[in-house]
Amino acid sequence: MALAQKMRNRGAADLRRRLLLDKAGSIAWSLIRGVLILGISYVILLPLLTKISASFMEERDLFDQTVKWIPKHFTLDNYKTAFKHMKYPIAFLNSAAFAVGIALLQTLACATVGYGFARFRFKASGILFALVLFTIVVPPQMIFIPQYLNFRFFDIYGLIKDGGVNLIGTIWPFVAMSLTCTGLKNGLFVYIFRQVFKGMSKELEEAAYVDGASRFRTFYGVMLPGAIPSVVTVFLFAFVWQWNDDFLTTVFLPSATILPVTLSQLGYSVSWGTGTEGATSQYASLIINTGSLLFILPLLILYTFMQRFFIESIERTGLVG
Repeated sequence: MALAQKMRNRGAADLRRRLLLDKAGSIAWSLIRGVLILGISYVILLPLLTKISASFMEERDLFDQTVKWIPKHFTLDNYKTAFKHMKYPIAFLNSAAFAVGIALLQTLACATVGYGFARFRFKASGILFALVLFTIVVPPQMIFIPQYLNFRFFDIYGLIKDGGVNLIGTIWPFVAMSLTCTGLKNGLFVYIFRQVFKGMSKELEEAAYVDGASRFRTFYGVMLPGAIPSVVTVFLFAFVWQWNDDFLTTVFLPSATILPVTLSQLGYSVSWGTGTEGATSQYASLIINTGSLLFILPLLILYTFMQRFFIESIERTGLVG
């Protein structure tokens, strides 16, 4: 009996020791994870916090060594100046309409191409899909010169004579790139749709064919509604990337009143615009920081209201794909 009691006590002590070790390990991992999250959050949020702080400063606060984050001379004049020089109301409406339209075209075109790669086998389809994936890693700066020349002298392979048509300064380059799936990140969108449609049941298509539906009607009436989470995900990504694009937008629409263009011209406008001649570079930097906040503010509001739908759509896309 004494030996059995001793064994039970030893077993209970071992169990308590393991529980303590497990609890200590859990606490240690929680601390490590918290430090990592705080560190990553700091790296991500530091530029945003810096811009927010600078947007409420006066120029003299930049030269005050005691001012770090909280300005001594709080002002809203920076927002008024940026709002004026960016022509914010008109530029915002134009940017919203432009980004929504291009995102819709990209979503529909990439869904069609992705469905084709998922369901149809044709000669060199594997090579073509590999080239589509290759476009994901090709930066737009690498190919923008031939793109610019193609749209500057747009002749549809010689069908339009006399040097072609100049499409620079219009939205047609973006429309053409969206419809041909050569726009921003379109290779990624095609890949997403291809994986989604490849994982969907073929019996749905066969049932539609039996009912007399064409391939086109089967795609848009049966398959595409089943991929709504992926459609939402791709549309949100396309909208955000198009909204944030300041490279192709300033190249193909250099004089348009849209936010990427007006923001890129904000420093010059503040330094040499009407009524602000002679403004210092420090003051211009404050206005540029303020303009950057006005530029990303719609995206922050969009994410605030669409966060749940955005995360759910990404999760569902991952499960289906």
